Amino acid sequence: MTDRTTATGLVGGTPGTGRRLRVLAPAAALVLGSALLTACGGSSGSGGSTTVTVGSNGNIFDMPLKLADSAGYFRKQGLKVKFVTTTASTGTSALQSGSVQFLNNSPTGFTSALAKKVPEVAIAVSGLGNPLGLVVGKKFAAAHKLTAESPAAQVAQALAGSKGGVSSANTKAEAGLFLKANGADPGRVKWVTLPSASADKAALSSGQIDWFITSEPIPLQVQNEGDGIVVADPKKAPMWAAAQAGYGEVVVATKSYLAGHASAAKKFVAAVQEANNYLATHQGDPTVMNVARKVQQGVPDEVLKSSVALVEWPTSGSMDEAGWTKTLAFVNSLGALPDGAKVTTDNWTNKYLPAGGQS
Repeated sequence: MTDRTTATGLVGGTPGTGRRLRVLAPAAALVLGSALLTACGGSSGSGGSTTVTVGSNGNIFDMPLKLADSAGYFRKQGLKVKFVTTTASTGTSALQSGSVQFLNNSPTGFTSALAKKVPEVAIAVSGLGNPLGLVVGKKFAAAHKLTAESPAAQVAQALAGSKGGVSSANTKAEAGLFLKANGADPGRVKWVTLPSASADKAALSSGQIDWFITSEPIPLQVQNEGDGIVVADPKKAPMWAAAQAGYGEVVVATKSYLAGHASAAKKFVAAVQEANNYLATHQGDPTVMNVARKVQQGVPDEVLKSSVALVEWPTSGSMDEAGWTKTLAFVNSLGALPDGAKVTTDNWTNKYLPAGGQS
């Protein structure tokens, strides 16, 4: 739901909302390159396996997909999966063209596509909540006596009148929710709009801004490098967590693809659900860490562990009307819900989930 920027561009290496520094792939290139791989929406590979292509953002929400691939869950289902990096602007077009068969998408991206009458269907939840971090510079923290344990109200009051860096409208709105909930006026903040999370980091280091907000692992990495302190995360800001914000990421496919490839869809979400079950119970173990290092290259292990823990990994990929009502209310509170956007029971389904994984 945030802009989810990946961390590759930030840490030397990938989305960076550095709701992510993403590897941009022009839609035309996606169509031409991936179409050769996927032909008519999924081809049979060697040994009778089915090849599908999935669009992913390169952020922490890619963990279940990459784990399902690395741990052999897709292979066990008879699938060979190819990954294409997509962005908020290219994901829907890639799905429509058939360049990708499945898309790991934010609710904002999904509802935006529905508002444009794109015939997409959400077939599983792959992540819950918003793994955001609000990091303040060391001098600002010292001046306002802020630590990682400072109460939310103290943090919010300190931010009033400060210079805050944002690289998307969503993260600015999410910061505003935190401020309002803790008695501070977002209108008093001097907002500085920057092009990316890496630019946020540079502006913080140079003193041009006092703080910024973006998706993890970047804020925790700034803290790990000694350049700032993370003073708010979903644990301190419950409006960002799943209980209030709802779904964080969903697996999406087109109605036309599902009509002809129900078996592949069932296999795909079964593998993703198996990976999510593992993530929910084995955070920080070697298998998870090996995948995390590939998803977020160059990020220290302790930062990766903390970032993975901020996402709520669903043991079931099922959805319901209450969950979508909650999710849409959150997206709408950010001012990110397009006019006329809504999600009905025609736009999501649990029928492709494995037995016991449906509502």
